[in-house]
Amino acid sequence: MKQTKVRRALLSVSDKTGLIDFAKRLLAFGVQLISTGGTAKLLSNAGLVVSEISEFTGFPEILDGRVKTLHPKVHGGLLFKRDNPEHERQAEVCGIAPIDMVVVNLYPFEKTIEREGVTLGEAIEQIDIGGPSMLRSAAKNYQSVTVVSDPADYIEVVACMEANEGATSLKLREKLAIKAFMRTSAYDHAITRYLDGAQQTASSFTLSLPLATRLRYGENPHQNAALYGDFSKCIEKIHGKELSYNNILDITAAVNLISEFNKPTVAILKHTNPCGVGSNDDLREAWELALATDRQAPFGGIIITNRHITEPLARSICEIFSEVIIAPGFEPSARALLQKKKNLRLMVLAQETLTVSGIAREVRSVLGGVLVQDQDPPRQLVLEERVVTKRPPTKKEIAAMHFGWKVVKHVKSNAIVIAGPDRTIGIGAGQMSRLDSARIAVWKAKEAGLAIKGASVASDAFFPFPDGLVVLAKEGVASAIQPGGSLRDNEVIEAANDHGMTMVFTGMRHFKH
Repeated sequence: MKQTKVRRALLSVSDKTGLIDFAKRLLAFGVQLISTGGTAKLLSNAGLVVSEISEFTGFPEILDGRVKTLHPKVHGGLLFKRDNPEHERQAEVCGIAPIDMVVVNLYPFEKTIEREGVTLGEAIEQIDIGGPSMLRSAAKNYQSVTVVSDPADYIEVVACMEANEGATSLKLREKLAIKAFMRTSAYDHAITRYLDGAQQTASSFTLSLPLATRLRYGENPHQNAALYGDFSKCIEKIHGKELSYNNILDITAAVNLISEFNKPTVAILKHTNPCGVGSNDDLREAWELALATDRQAPFGGIIITNRHITEPLARSICEIFSEVIIAPGFEPSARALLQKKKNLRLMVLAQETLTVSGIAREVRSVLGGVLVQDQDPPRQLVLEERVVTKRPPTKKEIAAMHFGWKVVKHVKSNAIVIAGPDRTIGIGAGQMSRLDSARIAVWKAKEAGLAIKGASVASDAFFPFPDGLVVLAKEGVASAIQPGGSLRDNEVIEAANDHGMTMVFTGMRHFKH
């Protein structure tokens, strides 16, 4: 059945956004409205003609509303095949009238369990039974029945009915059926995850996310790719070309990094690694500090700041080629200036995303399955309590260690970051040997013409031998922050003491593979 005239619709919603206007449009098409509980009361109070579900079924709502739509007249009306004579005969014998449309969204279980202090009993009462059942029945019979599970689809449904004299198209019904099954799947997953213990390692893992957009390609042009989920709710593109697969990875890495900082900060990234990070009350000065770390690598990179981009900063940024610029906002003059670069992507970051660093769980595909882990969140450490060397750190050294420690956790392992109190000086990333990472960090600092003497070094994992620390100490690095935990910790501490360094052990590793 390519087109189905909608004569009778059942409406039962938790999210009542746009419902009254949608119901009015259905009535204008001559559709009979059937509804439940609060939904029926809302429509009736708005002056709309609506039949209570108990009138339709001849059976009252019972058990505090737990049972109201679980009835043969409801599910029979949704499920019988309109082109099957035997189904039609049985429906007639049983007094089952066809229901051509279901408008249902579910009890807010996900929002309920997000509430602080919610009890198990409260969560269980928000597990919808009738709603998912109606969605599934209607979606299964999409050849004849239109299922609407999202208020965002009301406009499209009305437009289709207007174009088809009150009927819906098979193409639309199929699309809405798929969306309904996706919704019930995600709903069941949320319930399972909660009851299985959201804070524990669950006995199973499933993931159901809506398609956000198909991408031109993946990491490389020969790889197909797509984006799923709510990326666009976290960050909005206001100018420029479509985002690529690699752009999205870089943006995610950039947001996670900038979330470490409260002070006005600018970071530049390339291939998810920071090229440079700087903090200053003057954003343009913060930019200069970040750029000075490495003036070559940022070409075609990602720039992010945790403050609105000003015109002076925009003018400085325009001096190099960038792929993406991310900020909580742009001053009008800054935006106008940056938008002159038609291919430059400008992204506005939602403040709540900046606050929580965007991701609670990280998922990566592996052979035969996936790995799931908690995000490595920002943490504050009292470094004065963690000194392992003879010499205690100065306030300036403490500030430099804090800065480097915030950055190093976002650098691919093995990671070494030479830093000052408000800037990166040299970064060594992704080497198989920590000694090589230390050498690269020193080399990058020298290439940039930056002073290493008196700086701090942050290492994402322990120094397995003193050699890497000695390379840095000989260049004048004065303080070190690292997890500790090596079998040769005593040798590393001794080397630090021999070179007059101060060092703290955090007891916390920050591998990033």
